[in-house]
Amino acid sequence: MLPASAFAVLALLAPAVSAAPAKRAVDTAYPYTGPAIPVGDPVNPSVDNGGKGNGKGYPRLWEHPAVYPAPGAYPTNNINVISSAYFPGGINIHFQTPFGIGANPVVQYGTSKSKLDQTATGFTHTYDRTPPCSLLPVTQCSQFFHEVQIKNLQPGATYYYKIPGGNGTTPSDVLSFTTALPAGDKTEFTVAVLADMGYTNAKGTHLQVLDAVNDGAAFVWHGGDISYADQWYAGYLHCDPSWDVCYNGTNSKLATPDGKPDNPDYSIPLPDGEFPSQGGPWGGDISTIYESNWDLWQQWMVDITKKVPYMVLPGNHETSCAEFDGTNGELAAVLVDNKAPGSTSKSKLSYYSCPESQRNFTAYINRFHMPGDVSGGVGNFWYSFDYGLAHFISFDGETDYYKSPEYPFVADLKGNETHPLLNQTYPTDAGPFGAINGSYKDNTAYQQYQWLVDDLKKVDRTKTPWVIASTHRPFYSSQTAAYEANIRNAFEDVLIKGGVDLYISGHIHWYERTFPIGHNGTIDKASVINNNTYKTNPGVSITHIINGAAGNVESHSTLGKAPVLPLTNTLDQTHYGFGKLKIHNETALSYEFLHGEDGSVADWVYLIKDKAPGGGSTGGGQGGQGGNGGNGGNGGNGNGGGQGGNGGNGGNGGNGNGGGNGGNGGNGGNGGNGQ
Repeated sequence: MLPASAFAVLALLAPAVSAAPAKRAVDTAYPYTGPAIPVGDPVNPSVDNGGKGNGKGYPRLWEHPAVYPAPGAYPTNNINVISSAYFPGGINIHFQTPFGIGANPVVQYGTSKSKLDQTATGFTHTYDRTPPCSLLPVTQCSQFFHEVQIKNLQPGATYYYKIPGGNGTTPSDVLSFTTALPAGDKTEFTVAVLADMGYTNAKGTHLQVLDAVNDGAAFVWHGGDISYADQWYAGYLHCDPSWDVCYNGTNSKLATPDGKPDNPDYSIPLPDGEFPSQGGPWGGDISTIYESNWDLWQQWMVDITKKVPYMVLPGNHETSCAEFDGTNGELAAVLVDNKAPGSTSKSKLSYYSCPESQRNFTAYINRFHMPGDVSGGVGNFWYSFDYGLAHFISFDGETDYYKSPEYPFVADLKGNETHPLLNQTYPTDAGPFGAINGSYKDNTAYQQYQWLVDDLKKVDRTKTPWVIASTHRPFYSSQTAAYEANIRNAFEDVLIKGGVDLYISGHIHWYERTFPIGHNGTIDKASVINNNTYKTNPGVSITHIINGAAGNVESHSTLGKAPVLPLTNTLDQTHYGFGKLKIHNETALSYEFLHGEDGSVADWVYLIKDKAPGGGSTGGGQGGQGGNGGNGGNGGNGNGGGQGGNGGNGGNGGNGNGGGNGGNGGNGGNGGNGQ
């Protein structure tokens, strides 16, 4: 979450809001003037992951592909990445190859591992990436992206599938997926939630998320800043004294007990000729090449993405090849002036400083396939889906609203211009990905805004009483910033009026949980039962969680001497980790923050809500409090060692499982027994 001088991207004003627009094109009004293949290693500019390099510079990494070629084989093509995403009535299987498969992609599937008796056919898309896969090892590069949607499946059912591939690829093993629970299904389920990951500092989180998936998590929800591919150039820029951590630098200062990096990778000796940077031992986050960062991160994650759907939304680090330059124009010297690394320049980075394939979310658009276009939203940018008792909303906090961090060229225009001049643009210019039906300064004119209003109106609360929304950017935090006010101005009123219960974000590299918050930062004190238990108040307040602590090369965010604001309940500036969101039943959910280093539970919150007369609320948060019985109803059982619930009027307190104390009966109710 480094500061970005964000602004625009492509088209001016899109036509009327109707069908989802085509994916945004990349503007080429001015030529790219940098090297054909930018490599962020001043000592070793090799492209092939080090295979034919000079033996100097940063070590290059390899990650295992999704499909291993046959032993002893010399593959000419390979399936390197496999992932999936929920689509209405089914699933989308996404896989990646360096050279395509020579035909439309096919998935064989069935309800038995030994009988894959059905076939689904999809489509392939690609982009002109740099470097092309012809210059990289065949098992370490993806340039063709294959999508196969399997439709009309039974909800909540497990299916088996195989990707036969083609054009020299090795077929996949027989894999499996489980479709989403139908809306209204009362089965308890868990979601792994994370943001701001990348590779450096995220190894513990990776292992803990894999454990959560193996323990039955239904899917992973990644709230942006995915691979940190744009850190490829870290080796060009000397570490700034204001940055919290430098690889082998003397300026590192962290909010750890001893103020030193807790990652052993930072003790790896700096290669000869390199200098301290914010990168890791590999120069950037995992590689010195933008596209290789993406390749390696995706292949690192296949142990997870082959097992459960991996739902994503955009963050600022998905925008383009770079957010900012060094103090002496070191990056502009390479990308604009085409000078040798280490040179300085007075040139300014612009939208056109990145190679064409590294602008306007191009890699993000191609490397994932979310259900926006088939569910009323837009591509990988905004979409929603039901799963059991919850309605999940992913939307775009980076573009497509007024004063968004990355915004369209129309915001850069001067006077009567119809297209900005080169020096009026920024490397993070992006969008709009939906139509703007009116002035770009009017939030209600944006297709995303109208979609969000409409989506919330359509929620059937009798089936999905829980509504959970996420973007990359927080609305509120003890770390205040102008973008928080801008995203609140665009969406806070919509989410509150729409009855959203929980809003999850990232961007700030820590874990933070607020109290329930209403309009303009007002704490809804009446909804606070205790520090770990809130009662939802739809239409009045929302609980906010910032979950940007998965790891990443930029390390922890820190408050320094700034105060923790009253709206913050819990703040963890020292640990990496991820969240476990558990929907227990119609009236109880819990959210836990788990440390990446050992999986221990560092914080939890338990949300309870009212139910219609005759129904009771149950417990469920680990270490949280049991629920309150509804009027006339009986409190259910609290899972995970919390306290038994309090009986409602005429109701009975539920039983707290795991050694908690029985609750107290409400008016006329009886306290339950601790188990």
